[in-house]
Amino acid sequence: MTDLALRRLPADRERLLRLLQDYGVYAGVAVLLLVNIAATDNFLSAENFRTQAVQVAPVLIVALGMALAIGSEGVDLSVGSVMALATSLLSLYLGYGLWIAILVAVVGGAVVGIAGGSLIAFVGVQPIVATLALMVAGRGIALVLLPQLKDVRDPGMASLGSGDVLGVPYLVLIAAALALLVAFVVRRTTFGRQLLAIGDSRPAAKLAGLPVRRVLIVVYVCSGVLAAVAGVLATARLHASDPTSLGTLMELSAITAVVVGGTPLSGGRVRIGGTVAGAVLIQLLTATLIKHDLPPSWTQIAQAVVIILAVYAARERGKR
Repeated sequence: MTDLALRRLPADRERLLRLLQDYGVYAGVAVLLLVNIAATDNFLSAENFRTQAVQVAPVLIVALGMALAIGSEGVDLSVGSVMALATSLLSLYLGYGLWIAILVAVVGGAVVGIAGGSLIAFVGVQPIVATLALMVAGRGIALVLLPQLKDVRDPGMASLGSGDVLGVPYLVLIAAALALLVAFVVRRTTFGRQLLAIGDSRPAAKLAGLPVRRVLIVVYVCSGVLAAVAGVLATARLHASDPTSLGTLMELSAITAVVVGGTPLSGGRVRIGGTVAGAVLIQLLTATLIKHDLPPSWTQIAQAVVIILAVYAARERGKR
């Protein structure tokens, strides 16, 4: 092998890693689509696409908040418990009216976000520790408020869970609107630029006079609110409040969607388009395994493998 060829190897590897991180999630979605088109019965039916879109909507909404947290060089492990808390509050306050119940559920998510953001910004607790504590506490509070599954018999919730506009479910429209809103905030607002600067280097952001504490609190409030919205939509889809199981392992799915979408765990960058594709990838992967009679545990193993590959690609690029 010539010297020129030897010198080109690292450059070729760097190019491959860049392509894997930037576009690997889209390739993964395309591969899964082709596999299902070839091997899964009725995959191309309108009803199947509707089902997949409705199921991915809560995951995507939670992943949007997780992307903000990871972009600030943090993480939010409390999102699943916030969903459980939201469904408990929603069920308890439905008697006061649908919008009051939804507002209380969302405020509950915001309160958890304020608690997590304050621990991180003012007390200096590591994000993984602060949100882990809230993950445990949030699920416990949700179970205290609503110890067992409860059917939700409300016409407004039923319409939210199964209604549509021109065949597009409300859940999908809400998820798409929130994705566009978060993308606009990250790319076009001062808050978005401050978030990325803090994720890139918090000490430098402080020296530059950025409101680091305020931005961090807002980031975790956004994550909590989005998780609460996902909890409300999941409750509407299931027609029941179940704080025992709702949101279980949602943090894993959200982190997977964000990381495989190209947002590095080291912070400083948020890819909303990649996060959307990552959520779709996770849903397609889960649906593929289920439709081919593989146990649910294989889904978790597959997600772990995907995360390892995505983190490896980002780590190798970071060395160069």
